[in-house]
Amino acid sequence: MTPEFALKLGWAAGSVLARTAGARVLVGKDTRRSGYLFESALEAGFAAAGVETYLLGPLPTPAVAYLTRALRAQAGVVISASHNPHFDNGVKFFSAEGDKLSDALEAEIESFLERDLVCVPPELMGRARRIDDAQGRYIEFCKGAFAGDSLRGLKLVVDCANGASYKVAPAVFAELGAQVVPIGINPNGLNINEGCGSTHLQALTRAVAEHGADLGIALDGDGDRCLMVCASGQTVDGDEILYVIAQNRHRAGLLRGPVVGTVMSNFGLEKALTDGGIDFRRAAVGDRHVLEMLRATGGIVGGETSGHTICLDRARTGDGIITALQILEAMQASGQSLSGLVAGMTKLPQVLLNVPVTGKAKPVLDQPRLKLALGDIEAALSGRGRVLLRASGTEPVIRVMVEADQALMAQQAAESLADAVRASAAGMAM
Repeated sequence: MTPEFALKLGWAAGSVLARTAGARVLVGKDTRRSGYLFESALEAGFAAAGVETYLLGPLPTPAVAYLTRALRAQAGVVISASHNPHFDNGVKFFSAEGDKLSDALEAEIESFLERDLVCVPPELMGRARRIDDAQGRYIEFCKGAFAGDSLRGLKLVVDCANGASYKVAPAVFAELGAQVVPIGINPNGLNINEGCGSTHLQALTRAVAEHGADLGIALDGDGDRCLMVCASGQTVDGDEILYVIAQNRHRAGLLRGPVVGTVMSNFGLEKALTDGGIDFRRAAVGDRHVLEMLRATGGIVGGETSGHTICLDRARTGDGIITALQILEAMQASGQSLSGLVAGMTKLPQVLLNVPVTGKAKPVLDQPRLKLALGDIEAALSGRGRVLLRASGTEPVIRVMVEADQALMAQQAAESLADAVRASAAGMAM
């Protein structure tokens, strides 16, 4: 992404939004140094289209979604590349309701990108201002999403990934009464997600042990994901988090509709939920697909293995802080530790291999020899595991995922299927 593109994107989006009189947009960002550049470029683009810009500063992605709705803005914008390294960046839009933009609105904005930028007259240009109490508003919103008692007596290590949550996350848990040991709270513009946060749990695991904490909470760079570490050092992924939250809602009689995971969710999650009488569905990979299925089926709880968990009875989008609060709520309601709560779910060994192919990946999946090999492996794993072949949407790669009740079986099946992918791809190239 370049500043020229960000400027044009701000103007294109602003040109569509400016049809509403007095249109205003909220702009938040994470802690990447490039955020200053792209914030200014977007602001200039919105001003050129006649749209008012309200700058939030560093705030988690779900905070921008919440504030967009709460402040009745026409759209919210987040400048962030989530869990990626500092040299990446991106732009995410939210609608006035705090949801992702509709396909129709995205297409309309894209159509303006093909046009020449034409600035409105000076008297119609948009202005920019900062919202000084944005952090405080979001902290109160998160606290309101916790239905348990005070967190007094709990010691929590909170890893903010040197990202957008570095100020608000420790404040939420501390104001609810917990003793908080914050780490990953010294962003310098370049160290976001670097050896910390939900993509690198080693620092959190060490800190939980060193401080004798009850729990460790790991957020990602833009604060919409959450993974955890138990007092014992056991790591807890998004599937296990989803299981704990769903079980707690179910026990309290508050669970509505099916629980939604993705095609990558471990089979152990599906089995544990269905054995407990909870309907489980799988959506395509991506929080957008999870959210769509939840709304289509009347569900309220869903998520991905990566830790992007959605609780629609508490927030309209995935939120790492609110996810952690739901786990703490479940611990209080059950009187159990986190390790005790996740013990009810047994994950199957999972092997994931990425197989590079030449050219487009999707046609490889239609090759007869690959389909034959897939059928043989599925038959061998019947009742003992499952297989998933998926073409990457961003690179020429076929993702091979195999789960089985024995690790060696999963590994051998995955390698055999990867060989079949390579042979099929090679056959296409001849």
